[in-house]
Amino acid sequence: MIDKAERLLAVKSVKPTSVRILVLAHLLKDAKAQSLKDLEVSLYNTDRSSIFRTLKTFEEYKVVHSIDDGSGMMKYAVCAEGCNCDPKDLHYHFYCTNCSLTYCLLDNPIPIVTLPENFKMHQANMVIKGLCDKCP
Repeated sequence: MIDKAERLLAVKSVKPTSVRILVLAHLLKDAKAQSLKDLEVSLYNTDRSSIFRTLKTFEEYKVVHSIDDGSGMMKYAVCAEGCNCDPKDLHYHFYCTNCSLTYCLLDNPIPIVTLPENFKMHQANMVIKGLCDKCP
């Protein structure tokens, strides 16, 4: 995962610091989105503020996207290859109401919405809530 993280950072023109490689490698190994708290628990030897700054840098360079799944904690997932977080790249997310895991549904793009004149979209968030395949 470390090699993959380093390659992705190079593609996105992000300086590969040790914390950035560590956080990205951890995000890459899981298929689910993770909160700052999740990362802090998993990467217990890494300072919370360093993880937070890393996530913000990753968002800025479109390495990850943030998800407001209604759980009260912003979650982060690695962007798909070629993603620029443009409206065409937006997709649905699934939030399991039992285990609180959030998954990207990359095969389900959010439809383009025609906005009134002079309206500018900054973000769209579509979350489906239910039970994942691991929960009863």
